[in-house]
Amino acid sequence: MSIPSQFDPASIEKKWYDYWMEHRYFHSEPDHRTPYTIVIPPPNVTGVLHMGHMLNNTIQDVLIRRARLKGFNACWVPGTDHASIATEAKVVAKLKDEGINKADLSREEFLKHAWEWTDKYGGVILDQLKKLGASCDWDRTKFTMDPDMSASVIRSFVDLYNKGLIYRGYRMVNWDPEAKTTLSDEEVIYEEQNGKLYFLKYKIEGSEEFITIATTRPETILGDTAICINPNDERYSHLKGRKAIVPIANRVIPIIEDDYVDMEFGTGCLKVTPAHDVNDKALGEKHNLEIIDIFNENATLNSFGLQYEGKDRFVVREEIATELESLGNLAKIETHLNKVGRSERTKAVIEPRLSDQWFLKMEDLVKPAIKAVLESDDIKLYPKRFDNTYRHWLENIRDWNISRQLWWGQQIPAYFYGDGKEDFVVAETKEEALELAKGKNPAITAETLRQDADALDTWFSSWLWPMAVFGGIMEPENKDFKYYYPTNDLVTGPDILFFWVARMIIAGYEYAGEKPFSNVYLTGLVRDKQRRKMSKSLGNSPDPLDLIEKFGADGVRVGLLLSASAGNDIMFDEELCANGRGFANKIWNAFRLVKGWEVVESIEQPESSAIAVKWFEAKLQQTLVDIEDNFEKYRLSDALMGIYKLVWDDFCSWFLEMIKPAYQQPIDAKTYASAIEALENVMKLLHPFMPFLTEEIWQHITERTPETALIISKWPEQKPFDAKLISDFEFTSEVISGIRSIRKSKNIPNHEKIDIMVLDNENAPMTFHPILMKLGNVVSCSQVKEKVDGALSFRVKSNEYFIPITGDIDVEAETAKLTEELNYTKGFLKSVQAKLSNEKFVAGAPEAVIANERKKEADALAKIATIEQSLSSLK
Repeated sequence: MSIPSQFDPASIEKKWYDYWMEHRYFHSEPDHRTPYTIVIPPPNVTGVLHMGHMLNNTIQDVLIRRARLKGFNACWVPGTDHASIATEAKVVAKLKDEGINKADLSREEFLKHAWEWTDKYGGVILDQLKKLGASCDWDRTKFTMDPDMSASVIRSFVDLYNKGLIYRGYRMVNWDPEAKTTLSDEEVIYEEQNGKLYFLKYKIEGSEEFITIATTRPETILGDTAICINPNDERYSHLKGRKAIVPIANRVIPIIEDDYVDMEFGTGCLKVTPAHDVNDKALGEKHNLEIIDIFNENATLNSFGLQYEGKDRFVVREEIATELESLGNLAKIETHLNKVGRSERTKAVIEPRLSDQWFLKMEDLVKPAIKAVLESDDIKLYPKRFDNTYRHWLENIRDWNISRQLWWGQQIPAYFYGDGKEDFVVAETKEEALELAKGKNPAITAETLRQDADALDTWFSSWLWPMAVFGGIMEPENKDFKYYYPTNDLVTGPDILFFWVARMIIAGYEYAGEKPFSNVYLTGLVRDKQRRKMSKSLGNSPDPLDLIEKFGADGVRVGLLLSASAGNDIMFDEELCANGRGFANKIWNAFRLVKGWEVVESIEQPESSAIAVKWFEAKLQQTLVDIEDNFEKYRLSDALMGIYKLVWDDFCSWFLEMIKPAYQQPIDAKTYASAIEALENVMKLLHPFMPFLTEEIWQHITERTPETALIISKWPEQKPFDAKLISDFEFTSEVISGIRSIRKSKNIPNHEKIDIMVLDNENAPMTFHPILMKLGNVVSCSQVKEKVDGALSFRVKSNEYFIPITGDIDVEAETAKLTEELNYTKGFLKSVQAKLSNEKFVAGAPEAVIANERKKEADALAKIATIEQSLSSLK
């Protein structure tokens, strides 16, 4: 194949992805090898790719591609989540645009629309992941509403119910009036906001006296069924046993006593609305109070709202305050900072509501999950600081409200056979339910059985994900489940550490008796360079596909990963992707340079090339050790940076320069073979991060068969290496850099040979002497006992190197230049020494800062000595 002069990502990405798919490199089946398994955090079925997905899935692809190269049977299971609330909301909005009201449809009719929507838009995000290079086993793609996945969810519900862990209760729940469903406590986000505190006056029955009560929600007075005072509050002791009149409603309610009342808050007494506040409900139950629910499911007022019936709660809040003021029942209004709960999905303000719901007891289920992460270390969170978040959630866990007032999702498998709240049976199928119901009432028929209309919480399906994708719930003895489970790594965001991660751990121990994964890598949020969270409303979230088109998938992957340390937020800037593209171009040009050399078998390998090959092999092995360490600690950014430096600095800037033949001259076959081997090893290390570029180069290096494609080649083997070889070259590289600096500053052409002399106080290593001669274009290098007059000089550690001045140098101009540099350096030294002589600075600055200043001082003193020596030699 001819090698294009420039690397063009657009022309090769589809080619290689299609090639990988055609040869089924991504597909996995159980075999003799050790499995390495990842399950994708399933994105919403109707979602589209955003920057968070890009980061998360790039990390997963790096892990899975590396595992494949290391000889594991790598299996990455993709899929999507049905996302009950989000998807149903989109379908309802679509129907509304078409003039169709959900309330006018049967469940079956609505689900038909929902499936049409899902079939049309579902899976788009998975196709987009292919553009990124995601090497998922697409044959195993799962959807949480697939028949077998739904069957797993239903079986889990029935099993937990039969174990006495699922129950039905009439509880105060979090109600989302926009989605018209309950939410679990964890799906409510609390935000502080400025509101108002209304001081309302209730008339005491049979007197002209009023009692004033502070509330943030005046609209709920229409549901008041008592006023509560603290029995120890002497201010209200005369009201014990009395009654008050609710303004507007003119309903008489009792004044009750309870030490729950905080005498210091507001006016020291409170109105009790058992239907609309969880604490008021507890008071209501304790004192046997009436319950008056004033809201419809959409948070408009019902008939108990009197003249406000049909109006939104927030509209009524303003209007009722005005009416209370006109009636003389509003004493005052104050500003008030309070926490308001909002739906995580719809952002609607949550309404506490009494409702019959299904709950899962968590107290005992959670114990193995606490032990696995916080005690036994069976499951590790990266970064470890998230252990504290995990501990907080699980040690304060409450029963999980698992029912949702939605149609899109798995319908709760409870079947009612009578009008009583307890007249139900739980079974996987209607046929089984009928059999159970007949045991309670032989007259029951299939027609009289009524299935609970609610759907299960989406998380109640996704908590089974690592097991269900392998059929582990329905067929726990099947070969796939026994081979691939438990999985190895989970990559996800810390925002769903409780919603999903903790619950999967709970489910894993409940159903499989073991952990679902060993390691959890928690990524940070992708923010813009102003540290703002990316969102459509801010217009700061770039389209990932546009970035891929502009910079190439490999460029975007590198740009993201170089700035993505585990758990820390990423300050995204397109410049990062541009850097990634620049890196790809650098590698491509290095490859073209090597492939452009003429190879001659008969040429002997130069000594400089033999040393260079040994050095790069050592450098590769050193980097390999660091890479393995960083992968073990899930420092993927550090691992990539190590490879980046190996490629850019060691391979391109040094190694290729060391072995490069003279202009228009051939290279010896032995060195060329070593260069190709080095290039191939570099491609293997880079492949997980830059799969398209590396496969393209790999296939250009030599003719390959499908069995020798890079994607399934072998990760470089770790071998012992000579660390001294690496440290020796670090010294030599400084000498070469010193020669190059003098050539540049004195305008000495690179092709002009020079002599060099060294005053050797360091016992400088001689291993790389041939490299020094070649890269410095040095004709002779000799040792001297004292400083050389009339020569340019530079220092490396305590060694001083001298380059005799040729007649081409303008002594006067050089003296002026060195004098200017000397004066500047002396000024710099003075400022550093002033800092170090400042006792306050030395006492207060961190040790690292002090050490850095002392290093600046030492460097400046050495530089001054060198310049003064150079000036002396010019006289």
